[in-house]
Amino acid sequence: MKVISPTCGELSVEMLRKEIRRYIEEDREADYRIIIGTDSKTNRKTTMFVTALILCRIGKGARFFFHRSRESPIYHLSERIYKETELSLEWMEELKNHGIMQMLAAWPIEIHLDIGKHGDTRKLIQEIVGWITSVGCVARIKPDAFGASAVADKYTKT
Repeated sequence: MKVISPTCGELSVEMLRKEIRRYIEEDREADYRIIIGTDSKTNRKTTMFVTALILCRIGKGARFFFHRSRESPIYHLSERIYKETELSLEWMEELKNHGIMQMLAAWPIEIHLDIGKHGDTRKLIQEIVGWITSVGCVARIKPDAFGASAVADKYTKT
């Protein structure tokens, strides 16, 4: 899996693990928010998905990493939202498989969803939030879902 860091460039999963460990060890006393969020953009040829992992050192900045994937175009909004959610959970599982989530186990995992109380996605809130909470994560929706609606969104445009 190719992971990109605006700070460090392209990373292997092993390099990602080392970078996360280094970042946390810089300030072991800090509290952190661990956020995973996915956003997507569709054009005529593909749907681009970007999943971001954000380590917020509360009150002291953040580091983030992201992964891009492309699929055949998905034009139906609810189908894209389900896929975004699935990709966030899959990346969390992949990070678990490489020992990364164990390093972050002291803090709850937030999954940021690109859905909100206004617009067409409002009818998906109960089901998607239920899905996230059923796997033991904290679900955040707009306007509190910056991991999906700001960080991941920025990298779907390139």
